[in-house]
Amino acid sequence: MSVFMDLNVLFSPDRNRLRGVIETAAHLGFSTIAINYVFEPSSKKKQEVPVPCPISELIDQLPVVQGRSRPIRVLNRLTVLMSDSSHFRPSAPEYRRFDLLAVQPTTEKLFHAACMLYDVDIICISVTEKLPFIFKRAPINGAVERGVVFEVSYSAAIRDATMRRYTIANAVCLMDSCKGKNVILSSAAEKALELRGPYDITNLGLLFGLSDGDAKEAVSSTCRAVLLHAGNKYYSEAPAAKKTRPDD
Repeated sequence: MSVFMDLNVLFSPDRNRLRGVIETAAHLGFSTIAINYVFEPSSKKKQEVPVPCPISELIDQLPVVQGRSRPIRVLNRLTVLMSDSSHFRPSAPEYRRFDLLAVQPTTEKLFHAACMLYDVDIICISVTEKLPFIFKRAPINGAVERGVVFEVSYSAAIRDATMRRYTIANAVCLMDSCKGKNVILSSAAEKALELRGPYDITNLGLLFGLSDGDAKEAVSSTCRAVLLHAGNKYYSEAPAAKKTRPDD
């Protein structure tokens, strides 16, 4: 049985809205979600990296996943929006508060650095505007070899027709360069209505240029690989005799 994950659910200070997203994700069959805290540094003033809110403060009781006998797993993720190399601080202790670390580079030079050098788990592809650069095989192959994945999110395509065109165009360009390897599809949902079920997302992956097999992996096994790459504490720190697999 496939284990589905959505590794990008946007954090909201509205607790009711966030609880609704978590409950809907469990109802749709997602076993794991990651609450995404987006950090956009500015050169004009010093900004603090956000502190993830304890899951117990967001929701009293985690809902049980549809079709499974266990509650949904909720992780914390940080995404750094980069327009300058100084925006990513590889040794920042604040990054260690999060289970997953992602970057969204805005220039070709930063994209190359993220693929080849930065110690991250996910490289986000912009879906709200036309990319100012083209994807090149060398850095993409470098990221694949290092176990870093590329993420395309779909909720912007639901909100706006123009962003729908950008989402499809940018995703197709990515798939043409990476041949469907190391790609995850996620929602970046702000509210429950923007979530789609795993099989709907798989069909969307076909529109982006993924094969049927790669589209299914983009919401399941490739997401599992992201957690393994991150050394997620849910199983990497478990005693040897009691370790559970990421898809348990």
